[in-house]
Amino acid sequence: MKYHYYLIICCFLGTSCSDYSPKPSGYFRIDLPANTYHSANFENCIFDLSNEAVLNISSQNDFNIIYPKWKAQIYCSFFSLKHTSLKNLSDESRYLLEKQAGRSQDIHIRQFDNPNEKVYCLLFEIQGNTASPTQFLLTDSVHSFLRGALYFDQTTNRDSIAPVLDHINTDIQHFIENFQWKR
Repeated sequence: MKYHYYLIICCFLGTSCSDYSPKPSGYFRIDLPANTYHSANFENCIFDLSNEAVLNISSQNDFNIIYPKWKAQIYCSFFSLKHTSLKNLSDESRYLLEKQAGRSQDIHIRQFDNPNEKVYCLLFEIQGNTASPTQFLLTDSVHSFLRGALYFDQTTNRDSIAPVLDHINTDIQHFIENFQWKR
């Protein structure tokens, strides 16, 4: 009698999972709102700020653009070229970029020039899982220099943050294209 029960249980176990197929792992869907902006200013500059972001002025030379919903921040540092040279600031920024990009797969560099407003920019998009996937340098090449770097407040997997990163990168590009120095 015990033998029959074992045989029946084995038959059920052997046939119950025959069409199992593993599901691929995935990430939660992130619904992003449309990009909308309002005007903001800091020290010697005027720019468009995303309506999803908050401007936090941390010191006379630094401000942060905070995305509380996505736990991300763009740290921005302003420098006057009266006290240092453009070459020194550019070299220091490139050193920080190379240090950050040490484990990256690639760096995509885009240049934005607006000679009418005297705004010249290099935008660095660092590929791979890095702490700062996007950085930029803005200058008028004579008086002012601004460095910005995007950071997420937690360890990130680039695949999981891709929609948010693309959304914030669109905001950064809009920031750059509409940036003006106060005269």
